[in-house]
Amino acid sequence: MLFDFALYLAVGTVAGLLAGLLGIGGGLLVVAALSFTLPTLGVPAARVMHVAVATSLASIVLTAIASTRAHWRRGSVLPRTLAWLTPGLVAGGLAGAAVAGRLPGTALRIGVAAFCAFSAWRMAFGADVGAEHEHEPRSPWLLAAGTGIGALSALVGIGGGTLTVPLLVALKARPVRAVGTSAACGLVIALASAAGYARGGHDAQGLPAGSLGYIYVPAALAVALASMLMAPVGAHLAHRLHATQLKRVFAAFLLIVGALIASGR
Repeated sequence: MLFDFALYLAVGTVAGLLAGLLGIGGGLLVVAALSFTLPTLGVPAARVMHVAVATSLASIVLTAIASTRAHWRRGSVLPRTLAWLTPGLVAGGLAGAAVAGRLPGTALRIGVAAFCAFSAWRMAFGADVGAEHEHEPRSPWLLAAGTGIGALSALVGIGGGTLTVPLLVALKARPVRAVGTSAACGLVIALASAAGYARGGHDAQGLPAGSLGYIYVPAALAVALASMLMAPVGAHLAHRLHATQLKRVFAAFLLIVGALIASGR
């Protein structure tokens, strides 16, 4: 148990840094760590991924609050873009949690991994977006985009930054503001998705003490505690990097994410 708690704190530290730096919640790291430790707590194999994903999303709630607050103070959250995305993110998050585990896992992994690779290429080698070309995306199409982002994020236990940041950069938002807005989007996704998993797993059998539906609360709190402390550090680093550097750091992260998803880890 002590080793598990130390592992959750370590994962939370890295997740918080990534949340502030790249606008993502580090959800894949949390899911991977939980999938390793949950069987030792007696969680049935058939429920391990449900609990891992749900707990990851619950931890992202607090991580995203810290990251969003830090970016908001620096003026890097685009409020109008966030307003257009939010209804879709909520609907998608709830829907993704409701259908979790019912879609073919292989098809989902391949699709998301391919998207990560394509987005990494665009982020690394696409045209730079400078301050003189800054744009705040506002379009009804963002409602549909938000729904897809929310649903996919809920299915794999992430805050959606791997999807939101490339979208906003492609729509000519400055990378640092795409990151800040993505952090706020991650908060919306995590709240909706975690609520769905808490409700959906209320009658599941064999879950450890301290569970709220599929959410394993002790792990979620440990990860969130460490990540909240590190998120402002990541936000500070994001504002010190040049736009091109930030895009390429994010591109490298996308490649790692794609490889992890494709391998089924």
